[in-house]
Amino acid sequence: MSTPNNNTKFTRLWPTLFMAVTLPGHEAANSILSSLVMQRNAEQDQMTTNYINQNFFDSDHPAINWLLQCCHQAIAEYAQESGMAEMPEVSIQAWPNVNFRGDYHNLHNHPHSWLSGTYYLNVPDQEDAETFRSDLNPGAISFFDPRGAVNMSAIRNDGQFDPEYRRVPKAGELFLWPAFLYHLVHPNLVDIPRLSISFNVVVKSKARYL
Repeated sequence: MSTPNNNTKFTRLWPTLFMAVTLPGHEAANSILSSLVMQRNAEQDQMTTNYINQNFFDSDHPAINWLLQCCHQAIAEYAQESGMAEMPEVSIQAWPNVNFRGDYHNLHNHPHSWLSGTYYLNVPDQEDAETFRSDLNPGAISFFDPRGAVNMSAIRNDGQFDPEYRRVPKAGELFLWPAFLYHLVHPNLVDIPRLSISFNVVVKSKARYL
């Protein structure tokens, strides 16, 4: 194998940064947050799909405040890893998700936001599902290469051309990604609900930062 000479420089253009972190203290917080989410789900119709008209973080509940602080910390780390010289001033809007058996989320992204994220309260084991098909990927979330049709020229084992990044989250994990990134949630195939809290990160005073 040839060795690059000292004049060779590699630049990875247009990277898509994805962040995953397991929040410390999630074991105690998740049981409380799960109860709050299920209570809200019982009180309103279409809670998950009616995300625009609510903000789960508009609360003084200690567990919700804990999660909000964790989100701000994750956003700051994301900005630092991105090489940003200044952390933008942001607002965060959140909504709960309750996926019962058979529920899923279609392919979508999150317009008008800088970043999007999800914190996972409960991700049930899918091994006991009655239905199995290899293409269902129950309980997983998939993200797709935003560079349209770039995989048409893919070469095996070249990671930059893999059109899909699929991952089964764990309870206590927080994911953060660019809001433009298309993603979908595969169906829950067991009777135990899959619980999460999603959120959008919106930049304030855009004229200052854009």
